[in-house]
Amino acid sequence: MRKTLFSALFLLTMAAGGQSAAGPFDGVWNTTMSCEAKGSALGYTWRFTSTIANNILHGERGDAGQPGYLALDGRINRDGSAKLTASGIVASTQYAHGPLVSTGEQYSYDVKSHFTATEGEGDRSTGLGIYGRPCHYVFAKQAPPAAKP
Repeated sequence: MRKTLFSALFLLTMAAGGQSAAGPFDGVWNTTMSCEAKGSALGYTWRFTSTIANNILHGERGDAGQPGYLALDGRINRDGSAKLTASGIVASTQYAHGPLVSTGEQYSYDVKSHFTATEGEGDRSTGLGIYGRPCHYVFAKQAPPAAKP
């Protein structure tokens, strides 16, 4: 009985510890997104931070619900591969590619990515190329803050 109780407590402790353990990619990441010019649409580069917690990435640029907003979300697999989703709101038709794009319109696309412990890269899925255009993502993990004495 005593051995069974000890085993049960040990397993519960291990399970609780496993849930709170940080994933290998967890931390704050500097994110740079560069989209090439295509057709009459101008190219641009955006920089923002993304956070990975329990291997789930979330990044935001701009103000939610406003033109120019972008959210980047997705799960990082154990091997570092990820299919992220970028969704946002068009800020200016000068920078938007597509025949019927207007300011304030919502958009979404996938970003096929790969991460290591300290860096990552990804490329926008351009589909058939009618609406999509090449965009490249670069991720660099920030060093954790130094421990205070």
